Order: sequence, then structure tokens, then C-alpha cells
Amino acid sequence: MGDLSEHFSRWEFACGCGCGDDGVSADLIEGLESIREVVKRPIRVTSGRRCEAHNTQVSGSKGSQHMLGRAADVTIDGVRPKAVAWIAETLGCFSGIKAYAGGWTHLDIREGARFRKGF
Repeated sequence: MGDLSEHFSRWEFACGCGCGDDGVSADLIEGLESIREVVKRPIRVTSGRRCEAHNTQVSGSKGSQHMLGRAADVTIDGVRPKAVAWIAETLGCFSGIKAYAGGWTHLDIREGARFRKGF
């Protein structure tokens, strides 16, 4: 039981540098819950909110949606990143979707231009 939703807690989205930045969009959480409902498996957030310094450290883009609490990189045991991306696309909850060969899927709720890559 999470403190943000049924399956997600704020600590899962906290900045990886330990600064305590953990703000996350309710719309992002809602989209992740929709995916979890389809796959019936836990979703692991590998990168959620990022402060500017941490975003620079991990070579994130200057306009990264992670810095706004509007993005998450996720993995799901037993589900390939391309399949996660396809599910996200089908649900229509995300405007930015990218499946990475490294084993994770980037999902975001950016405003404006949409992007889809890797599936």
C-alpha cells in the first residue's frame, strides 16, 4: 500500500542523489497505476524525480521531465521494455515513451510535442 496511490509511494520517486526532492505528478502516478492494472505485476521505478544537479550527473536532458516530477523510468519483471512501451502507448496515458535496450522504459506526461521511440 503506497502513500501516493494503491501501489506507489513517494520514496520510490525520490531523487537518486539523496537530496530529498520527491515531488511527483498525480497524473504520472495515475498512468503508472493503469499499466500495473494491465500487467498485474509490480512496477519498479528506477528513476523518478531528479534535482538539477543529479540530472546533470546522470547526463539527463536540460529540459528533462524528471526534474518536473512528470517522468519515470521503470522496469517490470518478466515484461520487456518494448512491451511496456506498447502498453503505455495503447493506454494513451503518456506523451513521452521510450524503450531502452538497457532494460527500462521511460514514461512521461510532457506537455506539447509527443515522442515515441524504441518500439
